Amino acid sequence: MTTEAITQQLLELLVELAPEFETSEIEHDEDLREQLDIDSMDFHQLAARIYEVFGVDIPEAERVELTTVERCVAYIGAHRT
Repeated sequence: MTTEAITQQLLELLVELAPEFETSEIEHDEDLREQLDIDSMDFHQLAARIYEVFGVDIPEAERVELTTVERCVAYIGAHRT
């Protein structure tokens, strides 16, 4: 799976959490929690959906590092099997 494909699917997952946004409105290098006004429960849901879609389990201790789309995409790309 390409980086572009991972990015597109991740953006679609983010829009599921924050339906008031369009994928084109989400800045890839800005903090997701601030940008989309999502809380820790929303981020937990995102981690669960990432596991469902990409097969990547994100340990809770590592979730704090996944602050932007770019970081999430890099993490998913590095941990996909």
